[in-house]
Amino acid sequence: MKAARKAAPSAALELARKVLSIEADAVRALAERLDGRFLDAVELIQRRTGRVVVSGMGKSGHIARKIASTLASTGTPAYFVHPAEASHGDLGMIEEGDVFVAISYSGVNDELLEIVPLVKRRGAKLIAITGRADSALAREADVHLDAAVAQEACPLNLAPTASTTAALALGDALAVALLDARGFSADDFARSHPRGRLPRQALVHVADVMRTGDAVPCVRPGTALRQAVAEMSRGALGMTAVVDANGAVRGIFTDGDLRRMLQAGRDPDAVTVDEVMTAHPKTLAAGALAAEAVQLMERHKVGQVLVVDEQGALVGALNMHDLFRAKVL
Repeated sequence: MKAARKAAPSAALELARKVLSIEADAVRALAERLDGRFLDAVELIQRRTGRVVVSGMGKSGHIARKIASTLASTGTPAYFVHPAEASHGDLGMIEEGDVFVAISYSGVNDELLEIVPLVKRRGAKLIAITGRADSALAREADVHLDAAVAQEACPLNLAPTASTTAALALGDALAVALLDARGFSADDFARSHPRGRLPRQALVHVADVMRTGDAVPCVRPGTALRQAVAEMSRGALGMTAVVDANGAVRGIFTDGDLRRMLQAGRDPDAVTVDEVMTAHPKTLAAGALAAEAVQLMERHKVGQVLVVDEQGALVGALNMHDLFRAKVL
């Protein structure tokens, strides 16, 4: 047995970067080659009357399991079948109306080729993901998806690395395209993920966490600045909404607006709130997901959001602390 050769830290980093570069190039090349056959695969899965069955041997089998899991969690009923086990009874899990997705980079895997005629005889359609368009598996497929890579990331160009990354990315692309075509929502995702933090984020709406009524600080345009500051302090939201006589939002006055005004040297007794407020602030509907509020706040770097109805009238407000309390963050 050869003694292990210790790589220099710099050499290890260089090799790691090369691996990541090769795999990234493989996925980029895959995106550039994507064509009508991908749309055919999406349509075939959409038109199925059964389930999606994903299969592969060895490393391709691990990729197949992950693809099946991703499909299932994003609304496309799918499961993994081991090709060797299929020959010993698991073939009975495949029915007419199913779509069988076979993954093999070489396209000549014996276990898969052995069951392909039986799969088709049972009335299932075949999608093959291979790196060789002229392989037996590709020729037998109803739709062939090209997952070829220029080289493996393995220095020996032997261990499946870039090729499995490409197959996995192609499977993710299929799952997301199907998700979008179906109109799969965050609520749908949460229903298939009953544990953990994701469903909490997905199911909590702005209406569940926003403050309403007297808890929302609010003043009219023309209000003296000191009175607006007092209202902002009372509400403890770091802001006060500015609304007209009909309740429509005209602006928001925040701690940040106050600081900027003072830094500019303006006299607090000489201005009204509408002179220093932020007009046309970012708003959300009460029915929006709380996760959307987080995204809006992070994207625009604001700490508070006003909630309005379809006519633009103020119905509530929330800040980051409300989202923390609701455990959305």
